[in-house]
This record gives sequence, C-alpha cells and structure tokens, in this order.
Amino acid sequence: MLKRKKKTEVVSESPEAKAVHVQAKTGGRLNRSKLLISVVNRGDDEVLSELLNDYSVALSFSVMGKGTARSAVLTYLGIGTSEKAVMFSLIPESDEEEILNRIRTRMELYLVGRGISFTIPLSAVSEIVAGGISAAAAAKSVDWRKTMKDDDRKYDLIVATVAAGYVDEAMEAARNAGAAGGTILSARSVNNAKASQFIGISLREETDMLLILSQRSGKEAIMNAIMQSSGLKTEAGGILYSIPVDRTVGVGGSASDPEKAKGEESK
Repeated sequence: MLKRKKKTEVVSESPEAKAVHVQAKTGGRLNRSKLLISVVNRGDDEVLSELLNDYSVALSFSVMGKGTARSAVLTYLGIGTSEKAVMFSLIPESDEEEILNRIRTRMELYLVGRGISFTIPLSAVSEIVAGGISAAAAAKSVDWRKTMKDDDRKYDLIVATVAAGYVDEAMEAARNAGAAGGTILSARSVNNAKASQFIGISLREETDMLLILSQRSGKEAIMNAIMQSSGLKTEAGGILYSIPVDRTVGVGGSASDPEKAKGEESK
C-alpha cells in the first residue's frame, strides 16, 4: 500500500522575518533605521538618491526649499541660486558611517556651498518599512560601541516655525547669535485651533519653517535670539524646538580635498 506524501505548506517570509533569521545566523543584532537629512542644491537630490541605493537601501522623500545666504555670498561662492532640496531618507544604521563618507566625497560636500547631511536617531518606525530596510542590510553588523550617546553629540537641529513674511527676521536674529545659515521650507498651520486655545495665542495659517543646524554649545543663544525677535509674543508668532543630531558631513566644509575634510571632521 502506497503512502501518500503530506503536502507541505509554503509560507512566504516577510522582509522583517528574513532580517531576524539572517541576523540570528550571523550572530548580529537587528539593524535600526535612522533618519538621514540632506540639504543640497536642487537637482542634486536625484544624484544623492542614486548614491544611497547604489551602496545601501533608502526610503527617501524630497522637499523643495531655499537657502538663507545673501545674494552677495552666493556670488562670492559661485553659486547661481539659493534654491535647495531637503531630502529625508530612512537608512539602516549599519550603513550610516559609510553612507556619510560616500556623500562627503562623491557629492563633494567637503566644498563650501555644496550642502550638508546629518543623521538623527529615531524612536520608532513603521514595522514593515523597518523590516524591509533591515532585511536589505541583514548580513551587515552594527558596532554598538559606536552608537552615539547624548554626551557625544556636538550638533542639534533647530526648527523655527514663523508666520509667512517673518522668516528673514528670524534668520537675521539667529545669524547675529552665531548661526552660520539655514534652510527655509514653506508650511502651513493645520487644524491647530484647539492647541491655540491652550497656548493662548492665535497661530497664522501660512507659515515658513526655518531649519538651522547648530553646534550644541551655541544652540541656546540662537534659540533665545529667535524667541526675542520672532517668538510667540511677537507678530511672527514663532514656535521653536530642537532635535538631537548624531553625525554630520559638510558642516563648515572649506577643505580643498576629501582627505583633509575627513581629518577635520574627526577633530
């Protein structure tokens, strides 16, 4: 009598499950996703996206903005426009250091005016997205000894949201307090009537968002200057907060070559 073979059910494994299995085999720990923010000249965001996906995997979104450099400065640097692209990319933590190195050299962020890139720690990411990004880099390991601690961070991202038409005033105050520059994004207040009641101040619908990457040591002075000139108690109605930044490239970049820039970055 012939025995019938039992049919085995084939189950498609999810990206996050594959990542966990590969990490278990290699003895590593599951990669976390980190946020990479890049401010580059318009058109360079496409180049940057290709660079990220050539080496690693990235889920990227680009927003159009403009820089705050004065026209005389743009002429001096040989830059024809202040139009910028601000790209937000989710990347695997294992690739963070190499990605920043490649951005520095291939995007020439060691040159003044070419842009900046920096990473920000995340507390949570959509499970499916996080699993897919981890799966793409599952064979790579993370050196947890290099994980950035708060005491090691040197920069913060200052975000100031002010009423439309007041962003130049806010940036001037920030510059007088030591800020090197910033990037402006157009925004709008969305359904904030309830929050306005508790805050006690009416918020303008049309707003500008000012992003300033600041050294941690100078953050408080810059934020205080913006609050005095463009805070909630002024016509600008500014709202400010800051976000911790892990690693950066292109900050104060004036080196003539990648190796020198790399040396300056490590100081």
